[in-house]
Amino acid sequence: MSALLEVSGVSVTFDGFRAINNLSFNIAAQELRAIIGPNGAGKTTFMDIVTGKTRPDEGSVTFGERSVSLLSLSEAQIARAGVGRKFQRPTVFEDQSVFDNLMMALKKPRGPLAVLMFRASKGDARKVRDLAEEVGLGDQLERKSGELSHGQKQWLEIGMLLAQEPRLLLVDEPAAGMTLAEREHTTALLVEMAKTRAVVVVEHDMDFVRRLDCKVTVLHEGSVLAEGTLDHVTKNPSVIEVYLGRG
Repeated sequence: MSALLEVSGVSVTFDGFRAINNLSFNIAAQELRAIIGPNGAGKTTFMDIVTGKTRPDEGSVTFGERSVSLLSLSEAQIARAGVGRKFQRPTVFEDQSVFDNLMMALKKPRGPLAVLMFRASKGDARKVRDLAEEVGLGDQLERKSGELSHGQKQWLEIGMLLAQEPRLLLVDEPAAGMTLAEREHTTALLVEMAKTRAVVVVEHDMDFVRRLDCKVTVLHEGSVLAEGTLDHVTKNPSVIEVYLGRG
């Protein structure tokens, strides 16, 4: 099976510090992958490169069956091509209802005229309700987003990203600040999402990574240090030394 995302020989240096160092790995079209590693390992920079926020000094990043180079596209073009990113802090429109947040996020023409002329169809409303059900907010559609719990806001933002119909979703520390019940729901949501798209989760919380039960990539100093199941990588002496041993 060919890769959906292929990162090959990518390096980037900031003020003499090599944040990403000859990084190479790939993600399949329907795959859940966890990326772990110590602070400064290059996890955020990797996401910045894939989404067009940071340009690498060398290497290639290709996406989709036609291996389109993401390095030749703008951030907006990359998002339209099917790459979604969820940051650690949820960014929802707090004064708007859950329904309105999801409706605004639907994949639609974005020109000024298209936005002015937009009228929601019955199909759009049904899609919004389906998205809300998918992320566990089916009974919260009329609530103002600002009234939701931290975990519910995270799910709403995931729903807003899903409304864009991404093929690859990059999710940054989704479990942070959640209750145990919220974490369990988030685990189930990410696993389910990865059945129809690629989902990459950057996470510090080992218990949460274990629940995901997926392939794990360990980054260190901007390169892949180890890859495999969580049990496999946590037994790796190098991983223990640079990451796990730092109690």
